[in-house]
Amino acid sequence: MRLKLKALTGCAIAALLTGGAASAETLGEAISAAIDTNPQLEAQRVQSEIAREGLEQVRAQGRTTVNLNGQAGYEYTDTNLPLVTSTGDRPLASATVQAVKPIYTGGRIAAGTRQALAGIDAAEAQFEAAEQDLILQVITAYMDVRRDRETVAIRQNNVEVAGEQVRAADDRFEVGVVTRTDVSLSTARFEGARAALAGAEAALETSTANYTFLTGLMPADLPEPPPVPPLPASLEEATQLGLNANPDMVAARHAERAASEAIEVAKAAGRPTVSIVGNASVQETFGDNSRRDTSVSALAQGRIPLMTGGLVKSQTRQARLQRDSARRQIDTLDRSIRAQVAAAWFGYEATLRAIEASKRQVDAAEIAYDGAKEELAVGVRTTLDVLDQEQQLFEARLALVQSERDAYVAAHNLLRATGQLTRP
Repeated sequence: MRLKLKALTGCAIAALLTGGAASAETLGEAISAAIDTNPQLEAQRVQSEIAREGLEQVRAQGRTTVNLNGQAGYEYTDTNLPLVTSTGDRPLASATVQAVKPIYTGGRIAAGTRQALAGIDAAEAQFEAAEQDLILQVITAYMDVRRDRETVAIRQNNVEVAGEQVRAADDRFEVGVVTRTDVSLSTARFEGARAALAGAEAALETSTANYTFLTGLMPADLPEPPPVPPLPASLEEATQLGLNANPDMVAARHAERAASEAIEVAKAAGRPTVSIVGNASVQETFGDNSRRDTSVSALAQGRIPLMTGGLVKSQTRQARLQRDSARRQIDTLDRSIRAQVAAAWFGYEATLRAIEASKRQVDAAEIAYDGAKEELAVGVRTTLDVLDQEQQLFEARLALVQSERDAYVAAHNLLRATGQLTRP
């Protein structure tokens, strides 16, 4: 499906093109600016890096570690044993190098590695979700600015036309063709148009501020956005795509994987461990009877937890509960994504129908307005009739502008729900 947005009137086009030498700012450029500068997205990117460091830390637990310990000081020796002369104060120093290589860790490192890898996948999926959310926000803000600019242009045109109606009513009143009531009606409609224009200008300021907040840019000329990318052919296809590819669901599945591996990590704390330990030490004693003692050893060291006070069992139960919570989160997202896809699907279809109806309404309102003006000139219609037709025409144009904006945003909401939203 493809959707193209176009300016509705000459006034709207002129309003969009005003800005002198300002360069056009495409939707793709706006999205790139937002992605490059958004602090929240950068924070999520850092979370991915943190997850990668977690994997490195788990792997480090299975590698050889070497520690150097040293000490120096004084020792005082006093004994009543015969033939011992090394008594009194004497300085001494010692150093020990110990190397430990884990051989068997009860599966803790293997499970921890799988847990960390799942955490990395979850963090990357969360980053993708944050990026798609940002893209959708920028698209919405871009279309809001375009809509509000066109709305201001239409409202300005409405004020100009209403002003002409007031002047025309005054002229007719002077020659006795219309009554003071006709003049008052025209004046009231003119003031109402001015009030509506003020509201439209305020809405434009709000959408401009939101656009600047997201992109860091002041909106220049915003040309027509690119056509909507291909959408799923059916609601069923869209739903299945959302359940498989929505980054929120992908992140939740990886989080459930990580939680399942956390159970194995907790269980491993209660299993035996085996390490190879090597020691090399030297001790130097100074004084009248200086001597140096050295030793080297290599041995296999085993550890079997016999009682942990219930700690390992409690940690295992906690890990199982966290896994169950992660699974419930997947169930919740399943329902949420189905609802999001359905809302976006039917919302998009409704906006397409609204566009077609609004176009027919604009065409009919233009004919009715032109006819009412001609009939007023020959005395068949009243001023109120013309004002009513004029108002219907402007409202029809505004409805078309809103429908086109809504259709473009709804299509990209569908893409976000199915996990297919990318930079244009």
